[in-house]
Amino acid sequence: MTATEGLLVPPGQGRVVETPAQHVTFKVTGSHSRMASTFEVLVPPGFDVGAHVHTRSEELFYVLEGELDVLAFEPRVRTPDNWRTWESSSGNQVVRATPGTVIVVPPGCPHAFANPTDAPAKMFFQSSPPPDHERYFEELLEILGNGGPPDHAAIEELRRRYDIEQLTPLRHR
Repeated sequence: MTATEGLLVPPGQGRVVETPAQHVTFKVTGSHSRMASTFEVLVPPGFDVGAHVHTRSEELFYVLEGELDVLAFEPRVRTPDNWRTWESSSGNQVVRATPGTVIVVPPGCPHAFANPTDAPAKMFFQSSPPPDHERYFEELLEILGNGGPPDHAAIEELRRRYDIEQLTPLRHR
């Protein structure tokens, strides 16, 4: 690709990485952008990414379909299990994000999302800088694709390598 050519990814196109826990379509990767990696993510019922924080990455989420519980603030107390009960010192609480909701997460901000409904949710997800999240997704989905409950030790080691401090566990049905 030369500097005079852009990238067009038609609907339904892009490299797909899929497991029973998540379905991720790579739309824009580090080979096409210096700014961010971009993904379309299908979040199945019962999936909870777990609260986590990055020291250098910035993320943007845009809910396209369905509903997600979303956290994007530093809580008064980081309890180790249920981020959905967290509250910030200014009174912010977890919200139910519906289509059209945008969430921007700067470096250092704890954040999480979960699908508490019985229907899949779809979101546009952007992570900067590329290609860290591309590699992370590939390796995470490989771990989750093994079937059964998530291997929390393997996920913790993976996240440590990709600038992710896990605050509460990842869960899926």
